[in-house]
Amino acid sequence: MTKFTLKTYRPSVETEKPHFYILNKGMNSGKPLKQPCPNCFILTAPTEEAKDQLYWLCFGLWRAKSFHYYLKGSVIPFITKNDLKQGILNGFEQANNDIPIFKKSVQALQLLEEQEKVYKLNLKLIDDARRAVFYRYISKKRYS
Repeated sequence: MTKFTLKTYRPSVETEKPHFYILNKGMNSGKPLKQPCPNCFILTAPTEEAKDQLYWLCFGLWRAKSFHYYLKGSVIPFITKNDLKQGILNGFEQANNDIPIFKKSVQALQLLEEQEKVYKLNLKLIDDARRAVFYRYISKKRYS
């Protein structure tokens, strides 16, 4: 089992170990992040490989809405550090029961993430093209 530590993120504390951040407030609680935000935990792992494995485990658990079970609060839902750790440990235990299927699932998630980035870029380009077409129309009317 991979050892990891989970702490509340504080901007004043720097870490040299491989790490990533996990959102702890809102309906996206449990979402792994590459960059910190005010409401997040920091998960540190002993190696880069362990960090990647834990990142994709958290990503899969978040996408499957596995952390929703642990949410508390009525106005702004949040997840506690202990509940998040318990959810990760449960997911890690299941992943270790069938490692080949877990690795296959991670590869599928990575491919889907790449496709999503491509689609978002295409949508942004389409939006820019729409704006340019409309801008050209408006500028012709204005200067005619």
